[in-house]
Amino acid sequence: MAVRHSDGGAPLVVVANRLPVERDDESPDAWRSSPGGLVAALEPVVRASEGTWVGWSGSADEALDPFEVGGLRMVPVDLSASEVEDYYAGFSNATLWPLYHDAIAPPQFERHWWKAYRSVNRRFAEAASAEAADAAVVWVQDYQLQLVPALLRELRPDLRIGFFDHIPFPGLEIFARLPWRRQIIEGLLGADLIGFQRRDDADNFLRAARRYTTSKVRGSIIAPSSGDTPDERQVHVGSFPISVDFASLERLADRRDVKERARQLRRDLGDPQTVLLGIDRLDYTKGILLRLRAYGELLDEGAFEGTETVLVQVASPSREHVEEYQRLRDDVELIVGRINGDHSTLGFPVIHYLHQTFPAEEMAALYLAADVMLVTPLRDGMNLVAKEFVASHHDGRGVLVLSEFTGAADELRDALLINPFDIDATKAAILAATRLPSQVAARRMASMRRQVHKHDVHYWAQTFLETLTR
Repeated sequence: MAVRHSDGGAPLVVVANRLPVERDDESPDAWRSSPGGLVAALEPVVRASEGTWVGWSGSADEALDPFEVGGLRMVPVDLSASEVEDYYAGFSNATLWPLYHDAIAPPQFERHWWKAYRSVNRRFAEAASAEAADAAVVWVQDYQLQLVPALLRELRPDLRIGFFDHIPFPGLEIFARLPWRRQIIEGLLGADLIGFQRRDDADNFLRAARRYTTSKVRGSIIAPSSGDTPDERQVHVGSFPISVDFASLERLADRRDVKERARQLRRDLGDPQTVLLGIDRLDYTKGILLRLRAYGELLDEGAFEGTETVLVQVASPSREHVEEYQRLRDDVELIVGRINGDHSTLGFPVIHYLHQTFPAEEMAALYLAADVMLVTPLRDGMNLVAKEFVASHHDGRGVLVLSEFTGAADELRDALLINPFDIDATKAAILAATRLPSQVAARRMASMRRQVHKHDVHYWAQTFLETLTR
């Protein structure tokens, strides 16, 4: 068992697969805050409470002592190269990720991956136990750490434990395939509050708990049990849709240099009448191939003139050592090449494909430059790109085409919602988005901006923690 922190421990401990910092490129011994909504939401909360963040540094075989960045205490959990391969690349991303995304790609079930997952989850639980003060709040994040709540409760029954799942939770028929389904459910039931992005995800979990454990499920409350022995606790299950830092994104997009960069981007694209934009990680869940196919068919049918409408597709590198992702990149680049070969003119490609990662300023400029945002995942827990696009359009412009299989679709009802598996419906929505009267588009954007502004990432964190501690 880990030794408790010498000063009595932290009143709030966040436990996530990764620390909220990354090494500074210019100074390898220095750390800087990582980009992303989760860090933006939780860093101020943890810092204000003099709390601790437990997570992996991102480097294998690196033993690090606790350290501070900007007054925030970091407690690294060390992972060996084999654990990174088996726990992270294996069980987390080749078993759970595809399974939880409706098995769009076939999940792999390897027993040695499961063994590594259990071992690493125990190490995270021990680190959190050592850091937490008496009766502290511990908030565990995401699918890589689903066993931590129960392991932590064994070590520290005095703690108030929350868990939030950032990705979908699958339906019973799909979750049933997992050989370790009961152990996962029992691991999560160590928490006092389990949060999901959507009500459907919460309902899927409740059904799985009813089917695969002896716990009593009444509505959204579970009374856990160990065998035939009832637990005195109650586990609350609910939906808490995550969001973005609306104010920060709006300020960034309103900067003079960012607005000028957006204008320059349109000039670089040849000043087309319409700029379509897709920004995704290069992942099979994101629906990039079907989106490109829909756009290509519109060009084939003469719905767009190549010099009047262009698509900018950013596909950020992701898990490039995994064969499934290598094949996806090949497929995406093949269809981009074919469409450009069929429809581009000299100096005017109809698709600008960028397999790169961009800084926040360039992302904001891309959002501002776009007339239509295409967010068409086949399955997604939330999809924050949709909300980033809305938050960035302080000018009131922009139309969002959004998959109904995202958490964002529950909130952004003024987007043009589509079933991304339906190529004809996707084509119709893209065409409608380019022809939507400006007054109608402005009203829709204003409505979505009010939603994201009111329910930003800080509201998400506050609501979850208030529910956990009440």
